[in-house]
Amino acid sequence: MKQSLYASTEQLNQQFSQRIVALLEEGIASKGRASLLVSGGRTPLGLFAALSTSELDWSKVDISLADERWVDASDDASNEKMVTENLLQNNAAKANFVSLKTNQTDAADAVREISSRLDSMSKPFDVLILGMGEDGHTASLFPCSAQIAEGLDMDSNQQVIAVTPGTAPHQRMSLTLPALLTSQNIFLHLTGDSKMQVLQQALDGDDELAMPIRAVLNRADVELIWAA
Repeated sequence: MKQSLYASTEQLNQQFSQRIVALLEEGIASKGRASLLVSGGRTPLGLFAALSTSELDWSKVDISLADERWVDASDDASNEKMVTENLLQNNAAKANFVSLKTNQTDAADAVREISSRLDSMSKPFDVLILGMGEDGHTASLFPCSAQIAEGLDMDSNQQVIAVTPGTAPHQRMSLTLPALLTSQNIFLHLTGDSKMQVLQQALDGDDELAMPIRAVLNRADVELIWAA
């Protein structure tokens, strides 16, 4: 696994945002459009701010999420709200955002609709930015969920899956492992020593169901983007 380690989150956000823009520019040049998949949480907020002011033809960029909590877009727990307020601003306000949320009460009833929306995006995805939880989950592929084996099934032919975590609030909609891996450039964006320790634990073991991030690391050329 390639590693890009930065002295500060400020340096990371500046340099990583420039790399992402360069990759999106390559996608636009080769395919006419480019696609960016991002993750939720607090870690990428500074990165999103840096990206939002970057010079790029954002009108030719499709943006979506690796996963979403099944809450209204106005809810503070919504990843869509976080992306709208922090990334889809300034220059990046011109990007096309593809929501992973519908009006259905149960996420399982929206799988076909969300999959159809993802089909509208430029493929393969040019850039995927993943996070990782303390339990080794990534996207909403939780080791504690009854759906984890299905989410990691490379032969499922499913782009998304409805997930109910056992140890986290809210039902989720998550891209499956095969869908995540249809990305040309996969980055694992982490900050802090504790996440580095979790990553080392993942690298030291083999059980993908116990730490789903291993399933990505085992099958893709992932680059770690890290700062203290």
